[in-house]
Amino acid sequence: MKTNICTVHVASPLRSYTKGATKVIAKGASLQEVLADLDQQFPGMRFRMIDEQNHIREHIRLSINTQMTNDLMHPLKSGDVLHLICALSGG
Repeated sequence: MKTNICTVHVASPLRSYTKGATKVIAKGASLQEVLADLDQQFPGMRFRMIDEQNHIREHIRLSINTQMTNDLMHPLKSGDVLHLICALSGG
């Protein structure tokens, strides 16, 4: 079985997990698998994006290539680019 390899652009609030890297590589056939691979490489990172009920946290946006998605089962193929986006808030 072929392993899909994606480039992941990491939002600045999550870069503490990647030792400051703005881009990393992850493997998986779905968004869920890629996020699991990221968590293996960077423990704790997935929990900052996905809650205990396996839902994307309210302040997180995920974009595959140019398409926003809320579907963790969204398929990914080799060469796709995943953008991890964190909403800013404050007053």
